[in-house]
This record gives sequence, C-alpha cells and structure tokens, in this order.
Amino acid sequence: MAEVRTLILRAPGTNCDGETAFAFELAGSVVEFAHINELLGRKELLSECQILAIPGGFTYGDDISAGRLLANELRLKLGEEIHRFVDEGKLVMGICNGLQVLLKAGLLQPRGDTACQSVTIAGNGSARFECCWVHLRVDEATPCVFTAGIRSMYLPVAHGEGKVFADAGAAEKLNAVLRYADEAGAVAADYPDNPNGSVGSIAGICDLSGRVFGLMPHPERYVRGTQHPSWCRQARRDWGDGLQIFTNAVEWAQKI
Repeated sequence: MAEVRTLILRAPGTNCDGETAFAFELAGSVVEFAHINELLGRKELLSECQILAIPGGFTYGDDISAGRLLANELRLKLGEEIHRFVDEGKLVMGICNGLQVLLKAGLLQPRGDTACQSVTIAGNGSARFECCWVHLRVDEATPCVFTAGIRSMYLPVAHGEGKVFADAGAAEKLNAVLRYADEAGAVAADYPDNPNGSVGSIAGICDLSGRVFGLMPHPERYVRGTQHPSWCRQARRDWGDGLQIFTNAVEWAQKI
C-alpha cells in the first residue's frame, strides 16, 4: 500500500490545523505542515505530497474579506504549481476558511467562468457568528472524490462569513456537493437549518475534476463518535460522519 502524504498549509490566523492533521492521520496519511512563507520558498514541497489541505481559521485576521489575502498569495505566487498539482491527479481540500480561500483563488469558480469571480463567500445572513451543528445532504451526481459513498452527514459549523453568494445564474453552474438540510434530509433554505443564508443552501463545492473540494462545515471536528453533541445519549459509535471524507481522500491518493 502506497504511503500518502498530506501537506497542511498554515498562515497567520490558521487555528484548525491540529484537528485536520489528526483526521488525516486517523485516515492513514502521513502529515506535514508548512507555513505559506515556507512553501513559497520551497515550492518543491508540493511535489512531495498527494494531498494539499487548507484548514479553518481566520487567515490574516480575515482583513479585507475572509480568505482573500491567502487566496491572493496562492493565485499570484503559486498558481502554476497548484494547477500542475491538480493536473497530476492530486487532491486539494479547503475547510471553512479553506473554502473561502479556494473560491477567492479561482479554484472552484463555475464552469466556463474564468474571466471574473462570480461566486464568493459573504457575511452570514443572520449578521452574527454561527456555531452549531447542521444536517447535510450530499449530491451523489457530482464527481467529488471526497464524498464518494456518502449520502448525508451531521457536522458542526463555526463561521461569521459562510454565505455562498453568486451572480445570477452562476450558482447553477457550480458542482454543489453539499447542501444544508433539515433533520429529515430535505434541502432547507431557511434559518437555522441553513445557518448562513447560502444561495441554493450550498455548503460545499468541488471543481470539474472532483479533486478540489471546499466546504464550510468542519468534518475534522467529528471523526470520533464521542465528538457528537449527544454521544452519551445515543447508541455507541466509534467513528463520526466526517472521517469518511478523509478516508476517501487517502484511499484515492494511494492510487496516484
């Protein structure tokens, strides 16, 4: 079995890197960390791994807008290397702030939309920080590698800017992998099931290849059964809903 190496990218304000590393290690990957300045100075680090992960947090204090500054660094200074990384069949994952970064770097823009950014992340419709657990429905018709075999999930969210906002017609061109749902599994547009007011109840997006994936909920915060908020009142389960996302990624990367 081939060894899979995951590179977890850090920047000032990143704060979910430890949990993300634990999830990838639990799924069987070897994990390395790199600060954005280190990666800019040693771009060959990308070629040594099969998965690039951008964890949650508040990179650069979310100045200007959430994820914008790190997105600019990736787009302007590492764009060629990241596109080559994806073209080689490797995987990129962004969680919460990571989704904000991927969108604003242009790595998840709608099909055929390369001239401008028609989809972004805006402040929550509630105008406040939302920290809660949400039901998610998976669109199994998308090519997303990370969600293969998953139909639904229950995961936590924690963000002040998580609203997917799109120009007219742009949302329909997205590969919307995850949508906020109600407890019965029906896609839900209303608060609090859709905690941020995202257009189309979108909670996660992948690119055309299905190998670049970003989501607002935090799968790394629910990889063990005891991380569920009601774990002591439910039947025992060893693993949380989020673990399968990381397992899918590692199993895919073993074939590269």
